[in-house]
Amino acid sequence: MAYSPKILAFAGSTREGSFNKQLVKIAAQGARAAGAQVTVLDLRDLPMPLYDGDLEAGQGLPENAGKFRKLMLEHDGLLISAPEYNSSISGVLKNTIDWASRPVAGEPPLACFAGKVAGLMSASPGALGGLRGLVTVRSVLSNIRVIVLPDQVAVPKAHEAFGPDGKLKDTQQHSAVENLGRNLTAVLGKLKG
Repeated sequence: MAYSPKILAFAGSTREGSFNKQLVKIAAQGARAAGAQVTVLDLRDLPMPLYDGDLEAGQGLPENAGKFRKLMLEHDGLLISAPEYNSSISGVLKNTIDWASRPVAGEPPLACFAGKVAGLMSASPGALGGLRGLVTVRSVLSNIRVIVLPDQVAVPKAHEAFGPDGKLKDTQQHSAVENLGRNLTAVLGKLKG
């Protein structure tokens, strides 16, 4: 049987009407069309406290951080749509990464991240589409042993970019986001298939 990569797709936003949640669903469609098994996760469903070493030492890993880690371990690749907050990574995305990176007895360091492959995208009302924040996300992920694909998509003027059907109005832009999912699936097939 042919290898079918497992991809975890999520946005670094908890806002209900998040443009980045809409964007990552498009990339997930592309990955599914290429043969991947995709789990789309809303981080709002797994709220975590701010990372605190004293809390971790006293109470262990929060339950939702443990659930997120389990999902990470079950998947080969990541599709992440990362909003830009003040030219950088969103607090919720950084906090999620920080909790998932904590060591667990019996696991190698960075077990949730090492060897994973990620595709990145962003949507923002600004003119750069979140491009500045993606620099930080790429840096963080690369430093925790994630292979980050060189292609990425930044959608500017996001408040005008989506139609009522959730698709991007610009068909070339829509195809580029779907291609992130397809490309991630193809790379995972070559690396792990």
